[in-house]
Amino acid sequence: MQSLIDHARAFPVKIAETSHDFSHLARGQRPMAAFVSCSDSRVIPSLITGARPGELFEVRTAGNIVPRYRASAACAVAASLEFAVKVLKVPDIVVCGHSHCGAVQGLMHRQSLEALPLMQRWLVGAGRAVRRPATDRIEPVGADPVQVAQAHLLAQLDHLRSYPWVSQRLVVGRLRLHAWYYTVDTGEVLACQPGSRVFRRL
Repeated sequence: MQSLIDHARAFPVKIAETSHDFSHLARGQRPMAAFVSCSDSRVIPSLITGARPGELFEVRTAGNIVPRYRASAACAVAASLEFAVKVLKVPDIVVCGHSHCGAVQGLMHRQSLEALPLMQRWLVGAGRAVRRPATDRIEPVGADPVQVAQAHLLAQLDHLRSYPWVSQRLVVGRLRLHAWYYTVDTGEVLACQPGSRVFRRL
């Protein structure tokens, strides 16, 4: 923790050295994309994309989950995306999953979540988990973690399409949705090809 504190203390000096690069950020933001990614500490959107401050509107959530649209729900993910689309008018939304994801492991091995009831409920809402009526537990969804993670990603894109202000902008061609899969140990990024469910290298 101390290294984080030391960096935060020194950061204003670094900003002062390049104030011309940062002063315009105080006047507002115009991000190139909204980037929905997992809360996992190994996934750093700006490192993956090379984005500078002001270029990505980040939404971090366990398992890079976008819940289905519910008009009455008080949901931080939905509220963040509403702001990104309706106010900031981002032209692109990227949902980025990753290898070695604990949430995906939870989808595959429900017994690993027995001590995490909140995570169980969150994953059930992800759309890739199947709820047993009698137990409200998660059923396995596959044996290959890469395939499970990628199918889980595509489910989140389906959830995004359920938001009326997302679907409206998709129809008029003012918004694009992207599914990315990041490999932690190699840095490789795969993207789902438009009109298919196939992931290939960017």
